Amino acid sequence: MTRRTVLKSTLAATAVAGFNLNANAATGASANGYRYIDEAARHALTFMQWPVNQTVYDDAQFLRQLQKTLANVASTIVEFEPVVMLMAAEYQTAARKLLSTKVEIWDVATDDLWCRDSGPHFVSNGTSLAVSHLNFNGWGNKQVHGNDGKIAQIIAERLGLPVFDSGVVGEAGGIEANGDGLLLAHESCWVNPNRNRGTRDEIEAKLLEAYDAKKMIWAPGIIGADITDYHIDSLARLIDSKTVLIQMPEQPNPDDPWSVAAFETLAVLESATNAQGEKLAIEKLPEPQNIRIKSADFVSAYANYYVSNGAIISAEFGDKNVDAESAAVLKRLYPSREIIQLNTDAIGEIGGGIHCATHEQPEV
Repeated sequence: MTRRTVLKSTLAATAVAGFNLNANAATGASANGYRYIDEAARHALTFMQWPVNQTVYDDAQFLRQLQKTLANVASTIVEFEPVVMLMAAEYQTAARKLLSTKVEIWDVATDDLWCRDSGPHFVSNGTSLAVSHLNFNGWGNKQVHGNDGKIAQIIAERLGLPVFDSGVVGEAGGIEANGDGLLLAHESCWVNPNRNRGTRDEIEAKLLEAYDAKKMIWAPGIIGADITDYHIDSLARLIDSKTVLIQMPEQPNPDDPWSVAAFETLAVLESATNAQGEKLAIEKLPEPQNIRIKSADFVSAYANYYVSNGAIISAEFGDKNVDAESAAVLKRLYPSREIIQLNTDAIGEIGGGIHCATHEQPEV
């Protein structure tokens, strides 16, 4: 199963596994004086997870290639900030041969690599950190997550941090936040009974509390077309208080649900304002065409980049002209950072990107 191709039998078996919302919204991060810090702020380190689960990856050769690709991402980021790779002790000897010696390994058992979703989601009160827990459930119980579902709590305990239960089930890859009061998400991966049983307004209130945000922008998204129910971070990213970056095809294709959804999201953004009531400034990334991997499930998302302390770590897909155009857009938006493009095809083949595989711990 890839993240773009969900087994119908699995969906049918898990569609009812939703989370009943707690009516009291004033118990989370915001009520306790904590807020989300913009990803572009300085990091203390980056967390990542080592993929090992043989139920998820029954092709040993592909898993080895995926691990090599992930190791290259970690070994690139560690030149700009510390990186902690999470994995059980039994995998560390083999992994160490692939990783930079600068990458620290913690003995925390993992299933898969998606640290954006199952890793700890940090909030700050200005002097200390806490974890605002999003209750990861394997994207609506579509994938085994016996280890990954425990990671956020384990890291919080190891770091001695308080944990605020957000009261919702979801993933940080399914929401964009600018640290200045604005959230952006697709309804499809939050207002969905495989994660949450409740109205959009109830879910929105919980998310605003979890991030200490003031305003939510919702776009429709797509339910059931991929394992994530269409995470926003592979399409659009909030850059600052009023700028949003979105990756768009040149023309809409009514026969392609991903194209339709992208243009629906763009239309929402074009009529939206930020938390301060200002019209959004929309920047666009191009869509690559002549790429190395031709699979219909392959995710070629320049938008799924990672903002590290000194660099933007992004993907390249073999379309030299569009790869270069994407790098130029990112350089214009992040002028103080180096733009580094990596071949992350193995991650794209399972429906994700660099942002999906990383989770920052902000510096306080």
